[in-house]
Amino acid sequence: MVPCSPGGKRHGICKVGMNYQWYPGHMTKARRMMEENLKLIDLIIELVDARIPVASRNPDIDRLGQGKMRIVLLNKADLADPECNRQWNTYFARQGIHALEVNSRTGAGIKALDGLVQKVCAAKIERDRRRGIVNRPVRAMVAGIPNVGKSTFINSFVGKACTKTGNRPGVTKGKQWIRMNKGLELLDTPGILWPKFEDNRVGMLLAFIGSINDEIIVMEELACDLLECIGTLYPHAVEERYGVVRRDTAAETLADIARVRGCLLKGEELDLKKAADIVTDDFRGGRLGRITLEAPSG
Repeated sequence: MVPCSPGGKRHGICKVGMNYQWYPGHMTKARRMMEENLKLIDLIIELVDARIPVASRNPDIDRLGQGKMRIVLLNKADLADPECNRQWNTYFARQGIHALEVNSRTGAGIKALDGLVQKVCAAKIERDRRRGIVNRPVRAMVAGIPNVGKSTFINSFVGKACTKTGNRPGVTKGKQWIRMNKGLELLDTPGILWPKFEDNRVGMLLAFIGSINDEIIVMEELACDLLECIGTLYPHAVEERYGVVRRDTAAETLADIARVRGCLLKGEELDLKKAADIVTDDFRGGRLGRITLEAPSG
């Protein structure tokens, strides 16, 4: 996979700084629970972050969900580069996977999901009808990594706050069945990662979007990695947001941002941690512009 920028141009892979790994113990239990419930479901609705659609896909879901019908929701599509969103829709279609751009926070795109579920599961529904089975709902598992927006999606889809939500990874702890209507039931599952990221760049991208606990990360290093990536792919984004010119190193750029934003400790020392939090929060909130850090290869 290679990153993309506006207009579909492709650039080199971003450099990776520190080592990014996170797999807390409760995820083993959550993975086991997911595996046990797969026999009960017809469809997997997998949420990914539209800014990193491959890095935010758990390979365990692919393995465990073999033989199940699939829908991929490109969540937070409003934060991602529109051109890259179009590329990703084409990419998934070529793989025979139905993809849909959504914004769980506002509900944009979610109304189309009901019809898409019926389309994807048409053969199953017809098979039930031929067997004389009527009013059996499609049972769909909502899956994804931490902090990708599963609970917010379900609340928006159902139309009421029926699940817990939060802006930190790991809010959903156990399974929850939600009956949408006579034709659809949803199983909400905890967000899980996989035990080891073979490619450290994947861990870095997950840290950018907040899927790895910030408390175990050196935020100054994370911000420098993020500035390096954004500076390569969207060279004007940082200058437009902070009024600073990209320097030779990301550390120098971060220091300039600290000065401009008045991030100071006692004795006029720069508070780089505060500046790092500003940069990561601005990226996660879309205030640096619509940015995608991966694009389909080929």
